[in-house]
Amino acid sequence: MAGFPIEVATRIKTLPPYLFAAIDKMKQEALARGVDIINLGIGDPDLPTPTPIIDSLAQAAKNPKHHQYPSYEGMLSFRKAVADWYKRRFNVALDPADEVLTLIGSKEGIGHVHLAFIDPGDIVLVPSPGYPVYPVGTSFCGGVSHIMPLTKANGFLPDLNAIPKDVAKKAKLMWLNSPNNPTSVIMSKDYFKRVVEFAQENQVIVCHDAAYSEIYYDGKRPVSFLEVDGAKDVGVEFHSLSKTYNMTGWRIGFAVGNKNVLAGLGRVKSQLDSGVFEAVQAAGITALGLDDSVTDELRKIYQERRDTLVPGLKKLGLEVDPPPAAFYIWVTVPKGYTSASFTAHLLEKAGIVTTPGNGFGAPGEGYIRMTVCTTKERLAEAVERIKKAGF
Repeated sequence: MAGFPIEVATRIKTLPPYLFAAIDKMKQEALARGVDIINLGIGDPDLPTPTPIIDSLAQAAKNPKHHQYPSYEGMLSFRKAVADWYKRRFNVALDPADEVLTLIGSKEGIGHVHLAFIDPGDIVLVPSPGYPVYPVGTSFCGGVSHIMPLTKANGFLPDLNAIPKDVAKKAKLMWLNSPNNPTSVIMSKDYFKRVVEFAQENQVIVCHDAAYSEIYYDGKRPVSFLEVDGAKDVGVEFHSLSKTYNMTGWRIGFAVGNKNVLAGLGRVKSQLDSGVFEAVQAAGITALGLDDSVTDELRKIYQERRDTLVPGLKKLGLEVDPPPAAFYIWVTVPKGYTSASFTAHLLEKAGIVTTPGNGFGAPGEGYIRMTVCTTKERLAEAVERIKKAGF
């Protein structure tokens, strides 16, 4: 019996291939050829989740009370742990009842928040290069992304003054990300103050993605957007346990800040998901209660890796600055290459997977992104392979 053509929606047809899925395909093809791959492509911590968190999950999973549907907003005990962590870490006071919302990883909330506030034709201010979910979430709602280019000349920060006044007045939502993926740049408290003024003047909701705030170097801790006076009046901050505690596969995160924005996101979630497994939330409580020695050790390891890879790349003649935070290295491609061709060159000639900068948006052309989510020995080997391959 003959079938009939299955047509996907226009929103799917217009999507670019998901960046990291495309990278994984390239990697799998190289592996099939027998290549010993050094994967510097995806920011997925290679270190294990700390043992106390795993033990907490194991214990909580045996408790039958956690086996039923969780609440979509998350257990109050988990939201209180988030509020306590924010007070400890940033000296920001949050009401766990309505200023904290549990997420199935921050990516879920970042994607869904558009559904609460963006109608067809609405403008969203999107940094580029940036996390692909910002513009994709916008397009799923029929919104229009107005690109804020992140350029070296402007310190890889969105230039608020460059946003046309008519665009700023029409914009409904603005995305920010500090420490930034892929550039690793950190936004200062003074910069966030200017963002709050901009948001108040133009009545724009600010959504700040702070997933990498706990991966920083040289003891220089990034600030929270919510540390600035008035920030809670204009926006929210998205956070995750993924990078901080090596829990990318666990899928637990949270959004904090403006209770009206969180209520809108919460209404979407109540229709589309059923919350986070309560045993995972119990493990999240344990994670957020760990002392700094755990995260200090992780930062020490990442810094040793950064300080292996960056000087090695510089010795080869590549233009690269040591990142102040996150686990990404933003490398200028050599003359004669594009982002895509240099990525392909490193894979084919050196067996190294990297990410082309233009995969994060057109302003990322001319760069590639590397991660330090592998051992320093493998990073040193990567430098040697690039040296042998040449460019």
